[in-house]
Amino acid sequence: MPRRRDAVETAVRAGFSGNPVRPMKELLRTNNVVRLSWAQALLADAGIDSIVLDHHTSLVEGSIGAIPRRLMVAERDHRRAGALIAEAEDKLR
Repeated sequence: MPRRRDAVETAVRAGFSGNPVRPMKELLRTNNVVRLSWAQALLADAGIDSIVLDHHTSLVEGSIGAIPRRLMVAERDHRRAGALIAEAEDKLR
């Protein structure tokens, strides 16, 4: 009988939905939850999947801003995602 940890590790490697693991790259690191939410919405509108890392760690440490959250995208989408964020930020200035 497989150990629970083995099953969890297998699920994480398979991406829960059964999809193969895709390399991820950090797109953005920030303590600003509004900017993070805005970036996720912008990427979702463009059809780019993203995930936020360190969200729970940031909450556990009391949200004092010592641990920024990281927005990650698939390596293959990183260049396009970066260009989208940069272009949108330029329009806001």
